[in-house]
Amino acid sequence: MMAPRPLSRRAKVLLPVGLLLLVALSIHRFFIAEPPASAVEIRGGTMGTTYTVRLDVPSLDGEARDRASSAVAAVLDEVNRLMSTYDSTSELSRFNRNPGTEPAALSAPTLEVLQAALEVARRSGGALDVTLAPLIDTWGFGASDAPPAAPDSATMARLLRGVGYEKLVLDPEAGTVTRTHPDVTLDFSSVAKGYATERVADTLAALGYERVLVEVGGELRAGAPKADGSPWRVALEEPDASGRVLHRVIEVVDEGVATSGDYRNVLELDGVLHTHLLDPRTGRPARHRGASVSVVHPSATMADAWATALAVLGVDEGLLVADREGLAALFITRDDDRFVARASEAFRERFGASDPEG
Repeated sequence: MMAPRPLSRRAKVLLPVGLLLLVALSIHRFFIAEPPASAVEIRGGTMGTTYTVRLDVPSLDGEARDRASSAVAAVLDEVNRLMSTYDSTSELSRFNRNPGTEPAALSAPTLEVLQAALEVARRSGGALDVTLAPLIDTWGFGASDAPPAAPDSATMARLLRGVGYEKLVLDPEAGTVTRTHPDVTLDFSSVAKGYATERVADTLAALGYERVLVEVGGELRAGAPKADGSPWRVALEEPDASGRVLHRVIEVVDEGVATSGDYRNVLELDGVLHTHLLDPRTGRPARHRGASVSVVHPSATMADAWATALAVLGVDEGLLVADREGLAALFITRDDDRFVARASEAFRERFGASDPEG
């Protein structure tokens, strides 16, 4: 069977700050600080990345394990089939190939993700924008095979005409989205993996497995407390591209954790390093000295979207937005040769000081 097509090149090469490190798997970016003594693990590949699901159950017989594994794979295949920008047959790819200003019908899952992304776009002042697809491709972080390039002013002006979340009008009752500019195209890399973790967790709960921890490409969804009543303990890394260093441990239950970072997925053009984090307001890579933002949210979809938005905004503006929106967010920024952590008010209330030493 062919390997799953990546959602976008960002999903393929970006290694966010956190992931689920299950002892031996150093490629993963969160880790369980204290995994259950007995648990069942399901692993695989999807969207050009990996997924790991941990079920807090003593054991599963072969039939039950196959049923759970098949259910997880089916959910991830559906999300990829709908939202991949690498799969030319996906719903999103078909939408992008058919420009126009007539209402376009989209599936309920795609509309759900789009609605969440547009909500964060509005509340963040446009820091998240799923209409960035042409710029993502031009800069070299998307599905296009064209050589990456920094757009000149004329190219930038042309591309920006089709960019802007306000150019999309949703009609949830009709199940359609309308473009007010015919060239608008979509890229869900900033939100689809968070959505996928949520769908997987919900699907497993329907099968009777509520005590789960789901990770897809670095985004995380924790389910109900473990069998002993304790929360899931996950550790956040320092955003250091040279190695993996523990920053702190947090405890989560029935919520998502997402991290967006600027330190591993970079592109060098004419001797200048550019982060994959494009600022929709300029069409260019963010220029602040942010390193990573982790967001804890009841919705893993929203955690994923907000992590990207806050990373684009940077620590100063991002903290203002996080406090205004009541978001539990941890920013880790560069200060010469060291990292400095700053937390939103909601994060401090949940998890204590931003610096575990302080």
